[in-house]
Amino acid sequence: MFDYSMAEIGNIVVMQGFSGISLFSVLLLMALGLAVIFGQMGVINMAHGEFMALGAYTTVLFSQVAVSYDIVSYYFIFAIVAAFIVAFIVGYLVEYGLIRHLYKRPLDTLLATWGLSLIMQQTFRSIFGAKEVSATLPDWLLGSFQPTPDIDIPINGVFVLVLAAVVTVGVYIFMFRSRWGLRMRATVQNRIMAGAVGINTKKVDRVTFALGCGIAGVAGAAFTTIASTGPTTGSLYIVDSFMVVVFGGAASLLGTIASAFGIAQAQSILQFFMTSSMGKVATLMVIVGILMMRPEGLFASKLRK
Repeated sequence: MFDYSMAEIGNIVVMQGFSGISLFSVLLLMALGLAVIFGQMGVINMAHGEFMALGAYTTVLFSQVAVSYDIVSYYFIFAIVAAFIVAFIVGYLVEYGLIRHLYKRPLDTLLATWGLSLIMQQTFRSIFGAKEVSATLPDWLLGSFQPTPDIDIPINGVFVLVLAAVVTVGVYIFMFRSRWGLRMRATVQNRIMAGAVGINTKKVDRVTFALGCGIAGVAGAAFTTIASTGPTTGSLYIVDSFMVVVFGGAASLLGTIASAFGIAQAQSILQFFMTSSMGKVATLMVIVGILMMRPEGLFASKLRK
């Protein structure tokens, strides 16, 4: 680090910061889904990363169709919507067939969803093969622009950031400005009373879980713009995503955003000056230290006592 001038260090921090923006966007989308499932329902979904991979593979399939019909310039937005719908439907079926039988049994839920993640990984491997695959991106997602001669900002990173911002605003409106979000929050706060006033709490659970999975599918679509996808791609991000949710404070939307940004930027910048593993270790040590002082996370939910 001491071999660089101050100007070079400044440029490196800016470049790595924008590189971290792409990671931040993917982590935020993943963590938003987890915050809905874990923060609102208390379900530890170890297969959440595989729903991200499901969204990525859906985008790859749309890419292959787009290449066949020469419509690469138009397909990507539709692929994002399709990734959400496919992951939402699969999540809905998983909640109905598996998760609903395991509520208030956190260890059983953890083991069951871990087994589901292995099944989904093997399914991806059987259908798409063990090798990583990439989506063909439209021209408007390629290239970069230079605010200064020494700094390149990738266009795909800016797009993913905008996508993450749109989804975040959408989640906020859904949870805090819609009738369904009111039902969701009422079910979380007092399930018995919510049922007594006519809320179908089982349906709320099902849609909440499916929504979290659908957001993970969008994260998978965004991921295809920055890296290739393999059967185990999702599992590489599940630990970081849980770390974001816990560090930011479960059920806190603002905490999820702040935590995802801090973790992504710290990892991106530290990994330039250290090895990749040491950058993650340094970030984790700081998080553990802060959680020892604030076990409830950066933004704890306010509970009425």
